[in-house]
Amino acid sequence: MPRASIIVATHNSAQRLQDTLRSLCAQSFPDFEIIVVDDGSADHSAELAEDFGDLRIRVLRQRTRGLPAARNTGIAAARGCLVGFCDAGDLWAPEKLAEHMALMQSAPSVGLSFSACDMIRDEGPRYSLWKTPRKRLYGAAAIFKRNPIGPVSTALFRRAALQRIAFRPPQETERDWCFDETFLQGEALELWLRFALVTDWEIAAIPRTLCSCRRAEPHTSVGKQLAAWERMVTKLSAQDRQFFGRYAAAARAYHLRHLARCAIASGDAPGAAQLLRGALVSSRRPLTEEPGRTLAICATSLFLSMTSIPLLSRLSRRHGRSA
Repeated sequence: MPRASIIVATHNSAQRLQDTLRSLCAQSFPDFEIIVVDDGSADHSAELAEDFGDLRIRVLRQRTRGLPAARNTGIAAARGCLVGFCDAGDLWAPEKLAEHMALMQSAPSVGLSFSACDMIRDEGPRYSLWKTPRKRLYGAAAIFKRNPIGPVSTALFRRAALQRIAFRPPQETERDWCFDETFLQGEALELWLRFALVTDWEIAAIPRTLCSCRRAEPHTSVGKQLAAWERMVTKLSAQDRQFFGRYAAAARAYHLRHLARCAIASGDAPGAAQLLRGALVSSRRPLTEEPGRTLAICATSLFLSMTSIPLLSRLSRRHGRSA
């Protein structure tokens, strides 16, 4: 049996899937399988993976259900003691799996580990929307307020820990869910926070940039992203109402600040300004806890509104990577 399973969810991503598979097959830790789950692609994604020429690759096909569902299909088929994710288009550094494996072996209480990542797009330099983690362990409050884990491709789970949050909704007849497939966006944060709230497993960081994640085009409106975030809060509040009563306002402010930074990345200065105003109305915590970064984002939004000059990469270099 392989010691690790890497799940690659893909939907019409043949052009980018090849680079993802190359980065995974180049891992310095060799004992793993790659499970490519083709989510009803109309292109030749599945055939490309089958013909890639590495015996560690398995390909599963399903009707189009969404990438969270594709990841759940991969989890159900995984055989490794560690389960990681690398969505099609994302890239892993050659040493990523080895570093996660070493961390998990040295710390049996850790059920979820993650690394820093940078963001890639078709044009322009790489940049960061998440801060490189400086702490080793993270609890539910930190996950809720700042989402230090970020995209799905940063994370690896101990399979036994992942099984603790698996559930099967009434309409499901094939396999359990870890990702909530009813979330069209925000499903990663929902999973991270649910894991932190309902299990005793520790969440640990590797303070290095070990993967690159492709930022999706901003096709989802801010309103829908906020609605998904609020739905997550409503759903998970049943787990610990005191926790959400204490942290929800500050977490909402941090989330709005993150969306403002995404708006800056897209060149939407007016939208960023509106989101920042909403953040400060919700809570002053980002301003008092992280004044430098918050004021830097505010200043950049103001500057962009006057000049229309994109400065995201400069902001990332000067003021860190957190939102």
